[in-house]
Amino acid sequence: MEVPVNFDSVGLDGILNDWVAALREFSVEAVAVLGPDPFGGPEDRQVMAVHPPVMADAAQALAESRDFGAPWRDSDAPLVAWQYIAKSDHLSSSRWRMLWLAHGFQTVVRVEFSLPASRAFECFMFSPRELTDRAEAASLVWSALNIWPIVKRSIATARSTLSPRERECLVLAFQGLTARESSQRLRCSERTVNYHLANAMGKLKVDNKMAAIQRACWLGAI
Repeated sequence: MEVPVNFDSVGLDGILNDWVAALREFSVEAVAVLGPDPFGGPEDRQVMAVHPPVMADAAQALAESRDFGAPWRDSDAPLVAWQYIAKSDHLSSSRWRMLWLAHGFQTVVRVEFSLPASRAFECFMFSPRELTDRAEAASLVWSALNIWPIVKRSIATARSTLSPRERECLVLAFQGLTARESSQRLRCSERTVNYHLANAMGKLKVDNKMAAIQRACWLGAI
C-alpha cells in the first residue's frame, strides 16, 4: 500500500498525522514509535513519536515494559508481530495493554527496524478492531516500511542536538573515512573535522568516535 504522505507537512507531527490518516483505510487510528535510550542500557527504550498525542501515557507504558524489547530480540523473535491485545494471555499483568484497551484499541501490529548493538526502533500501529487476516497485517507492515525513512529523519531532526556539520562528520566516520579524508571531502581543515567530532562526542556523552557513531545511530541521526 502506498501511503499518500504530504511532504509539505511541517515537522514530525504533520507526518504522523498524514500517516494515521492514510492508515484509517485499515481502521488504524494510532501509531507509536519507540527507540533506544542512547544513554541507557540495552533494555531501556524511549517514546520517539506518538499520534494522537492523547496516547502519550499509553505509549510510555509500552516503552517501560519489557514486551518486544531486548529479550524479544535476543530470543530471535520475528521483526514483525501481530497481536489481538484484548485476548492476550499477558493482559492482567500488562499496564500498557490495559491503557490502550481503555482507549478502545484492540489490535497492535509491530514492525522492528534493527540498529547496531542489539538496539532497534519499533513502530506500533493500533486499531480499534480485530484484523481479519494476514493480508491486512501485511498491508500495515508495508505502510511502515514505505514511510519509515521520512519518519526516522523527522525524529532525528526533532530530537537530535547534533548540528548538520557534526552529523556530516559522523556519517563520514561511519563510512570509514579518517579525519584527513573527511576534511578533503568537506573541503575544510582536518582540525575543523576533529573539532566537530569532539563537539558531537560531548553532546552524545562519550569519549570516543566509535561510541559517538553508535549513539547517533540510536538517535536516528545516521
